[in-house]
Amino acid sequence: MHTYRIKQYGLEQGALEIQYLEEFFGEFPARKSAEEIVARLRGRPHSILMAETALPDDPGTLAPVAYKVSHELRAAETDPKLADLVARLQGHVDFGNRRVLYSWIGGTRRDWRGRGHFRALTEEQEAWAVSEGFDEIVVKTKNRNYDMRGTLDHLRFDVIKFEREPGDNAESKVYLAKRLSADVLRDHRSTRHVQRVG
Repeated sequence: MHTYRIKQYGLEQGALEIQYLEEFFGEFPARKSAEEIVARLRGRPHSILMAETALPDDPGTLAPVAYKVSHELRAAETDPKLADLVARLQGHVDFGNRRVLYSWIGGTRRDWRGRGHFRALTEEQEAWAVSEGFDEIVVKTKNRNYDMRGTLDHLRFDVIKFEREPGDNAESKVYLAKRLSADVLRDHRSTRHVQRVG
């Protein structure tokens, strides 16, 4: 059975790692800077996870192949982007006396997709969220991200809202959510070795 290697980073080092990774992946049109990541995450509960694996031609070398960043989303957000997100989720997510985790950014290197790294990161994110007392995880993606949506479907995320993009349905926004409890962890299938850094 394959064991996934996951690093859980502290804020400053994690932000720098994500900035490097997004440049390294080379396929994100709007890449996040370390400053932008720190500004978003500082002062709120968050999780920065990265999956590493041995390179086929150099098994002694571990390379980052996927990452996932999430943070608490509150009913009264002052950041304009987050306030807009909360407004779009009204009537679909209950923020009253509940803790909501927003799965903000993430990705898997193209040549490493389909190998379970995204699933392992998502399951580790869920384990952290349950231990921190979160009640629900919310994800926003594009309709065209079929692989990601497929994995979220297998992980039992429900579509809670669909915003159609006129003229290009592939660009439509899909909002998904999953209620959290200790029972969720019993459905996890990945074996993970987690190292905390920073």
